[in-house]
Amino acid sequence: MEHDSNIPQQDALLTSKLIHIALPVRWSLVSEDGRGPVETACTYDIHPQGARLLSSRDLNVGELVMVERGRNKAICQVVWAADPASPLRGQFSVQCVEQKTPWDDELRQMEEQYQPLILSKETGRGFGRAEANRRRSPRFHVQGQAEVIDGVQHVTGAIDQISEFGARITAAESLRPGTDLRLMLNVFDVSLAVKAEVRYLVDTFGMGVQFREIRRGDRPMLSYILSKLRSNRVEEFARVEVVREPLAATG
Repeated sequence: MEHDSNIPQQDALLTSKLIHIALPVRWSLVSEDGRGPVETACTYDIHPQGARLLSSRDLNVGELVMVERGRNKAICQVVWAADPASPLRGQFSVQCVEQKTPWDDELRQMEEQYQPLILSKETGRGFGRAEANRRRSPRFHVQGQAEVIDGVQHVTGAIDQISEFGARITAAESLRPGTDLRLMLNVFDVSLAVKAEVRYLVDTFGMGVQFREIRRGDRPMLSYILSKLRSNRVEEFARVEVVREPLAATG
């Protein structure tokens, strides 16, 4: 049975800086009858509004939990829970109801880190072989959110197609081919971040981007999204002539 959230997460959960770090925490259910037994969990990532955790117990979207780390604690709401039959079983995301989190100290001390997105096991044997593997990667139709970050500029968009190594995004403004950018993606209430490059333009506001780096700890989330989309495979992106003339929308 799928546990994905039926209530949209706030935009802050998509755009906030996430830090991949394993922190031991305690949590307990909160209800009208009081608090339940205290159990342990470990964070996968943390951010200023909440975290993604792993526990041995399944939780349901909408439940309230008290999360504690040391002397710090906060009431949080479960906003996403992984399918128990998926490789992400036991993982769930919480959003803190209050204006503080139990990991505020860690957030002040750390910055998010990225790692290269390895295109194939044969990448080290030559770029041509890895590039060929990338071109064979299946694309999937998808409906999701995208936050396009180009320096200090933030543009909200939609994800139209996604693969292991890239995506097609429609945004209010297009960036020129060759532009490096950061993407915050949200699909099935799962958030991940990548550094990418615009490879070509589609129509007026569409962009084909190739992923370069992925936020540390987010590779399993990308694999989770792709595994849910395999029944809706689409053909390789249509080859589009690169538009080298600046568009009005790019400024």
